[in-house]
Amino acid sequence: MIEQKKRSADMAIVPAGVKRPRTELVAAAQSQQLATMGPPRSSSLQAPIMLLSGHEGEVYCTKFHPNGATLASAGYDRLILLWTVYGDCENFATLKGHSGAVMELHYNTDGSLLFSASTDKTVCVWDSETGERVKRLKGHTSFVNSCFPARRGPQLACTGSDDGTVKLWDIRKKASVHTFQNTYQVLSVTFNDTSDQIISGGIDNDIKVWDLRQNKLIYSMQGHGDSVTGLSLSSEGSYLLSNSMDNSVRVWDIRPFAPKERCVKIFQGNVHNFEKNLLRCSWSADGSKIAAGSADRFVYIWDTTSRRILYKLPGHAGSVNEVAFHPEEPIVLSGSSDKRIYMGEIQ
Repeated sequence: MIEQKKRSADMAIVPAGVKRPRTELVAAAQSQQLATMGPPRSSSLQAPIMLLSGHEGEVYCTKFHPNGATLASAGYDRLILLWTVYGDCENFATLKGHSGAVMELHYNTDGSLLFSASTDKTVCVWDSETGERVKRLKGHTSFVNSCFPARRGPQLACTGSDDGTVKLWDIRKKASVHTFQNTYQVLSVTFNDTSDQIISGGIDNDIKVWDLRQNKLIYSMQGHGDSVTGLSLSSEGSYLLSNSMDNSVRVWDIRPFAPKERCVKIFQGNVHNFEKNLLRCSWSADGSKIAAGSADRFVYIWDTTSRRILYKLPGHAGSVNEVAFHPEEPIVLSGSSDKRIYMGEIQ
């Protein structure tokens, strides 16, 4: 009997009698502590990089809610998915209603409404609390590539379409309030800060500024050598960011009495390719950084002042179509043709 007991002690995985020297224990404890700590964290995300997967097709657009607690994403699978930003980043709602790919998403200023432009020729307005579709804006005769809600004042929205028009909508009314005829397809639209001008970009390379009080084109900004796929207004409204298929991102001064040469900065690094996706661009909340989508699978972030590339982030396996900054924390969000969304913290 005793013999057997002894043998089981021999077979034990860790020999019981071996004592570890004390210094070794301390070292092990320290390395364990470092592993749990890792590099210093800069945000409240559960991990430095979070992967959000759930889309069944290319992700074309992704945006943070203005309160920073949730986000929305959409794309080729016609669905708009809502996610929590913190914790496990769960997909808590799916908004269905489009019968074509969703090309662009925007929350209004207070985040109560979500606007979505689609290749089904419509723009939908959703209640971001309940997920209900509140309104469907019909009037375009081809794909709607872009939509943007007014920052303040009455609930206006502008849209740009492959039918060559820019439309202004008052979401309390059924039809569009005004239509501006552009000769070529319009790929991106935005309002100026006071929402009395619509700015559009498209396949004719020029950025056009339409005045809503005079209902006419007031000026164009030339400089890009290829289609303009993304436009973004800085938070204080003085500058416009544009992303173009000429592989440059530019900053334009759109203040009323700016000099005739309005292009103030050119950023390079990101690329477009044969896929001709509508790669978007965005400003950080404080305007110190800009980001842009790129077909080479990297997320590009530049320092606005020095024009230096601060981050060229890998991870995606397809074109990065949109990059967005969190409203309060140093977090970036990217949606890609690989059907995945990454959310990661930056310094």
